[in-house]
Amino acid sequence: MRKSIENLAGNKFTGGRLKPSRMRRKSEIDRYPNEPIVGKDSIVPRRVRGGNLKFAIKYSEFLNINDKENKKTIKTKIIRVIKNPANKDYERRGVLSKGAFVETELGIAKIISRPGQSGNINAIFTKEST
Repeated sequence: MRKSIENLAGNKFTGGRLKPSRMRRKSEIDRYPNEPIVGKDSIVPRRVRGGNLKFAIKYSEFLNINDKENKKTIKTKIIRVIKNPANKDYERRGVLSKGAFVETELGIAKIISRPGQSGNINAIFTKEST
């Protein structure tokens, strides 16, 4: 069952029950999180508000690294997730999220895009080690 963002009912601080003044709106319903991991490329389209589509990555084995020194963008293969400051569990499972440090064929890179939202993975080279 999908969860709702808003908690419309609840309790008073005295313990009495609060009745909701309205029902939940369709726009307040949250969806299950999309947690992209390393694997054979797979993109999932999701319908969002206004009938638009958002393309979320389910699995990906490549990312785009922006090399500031040479002013080039290079597509390279992901080997593994080294560190994910967003969540220790994400680090253990190898989830690709914004801010994650990944090991690639060209070196260590930091993901700067939101793969679960934007449908692509962009990264920059970093000097940080584990």
